[in-house]
Amino acid sequence: MVRKLNPALMKPLKVSAELAAVVGAGPMPRMDVVKKIWVYIKKNDLQNPKNKRNILADEKLLKVFGGKKEVSMFEMTKLVSKHLTNIE
Repeated sequence: MVRKLNPALMKPLKVSAELAAVVGAGPMPRMDVVKKIWVYIKKNDLQNPKNKRNILADEKLLKVFGGKKEVSMFEMTKLVSKHLTNIE
């Protein structure tokens, strides 16, 4: 069985300046934004070593995470959504 991708994940979205500092300039689909954030997290070793599901914010991610120093993967997705808007 082949899973179909949710079309909402493929729709290009406008990326805020704070998020663009991490993932690059948009517009880009939500799926690409999440992939690029994970590349950034792994490259900069920002996973909590005691609990890999938590992300430790550096200077750039603090702005995306609303000033929170540590967030869970699930919370991160919600916080990143605030930095994505539909293209008019």
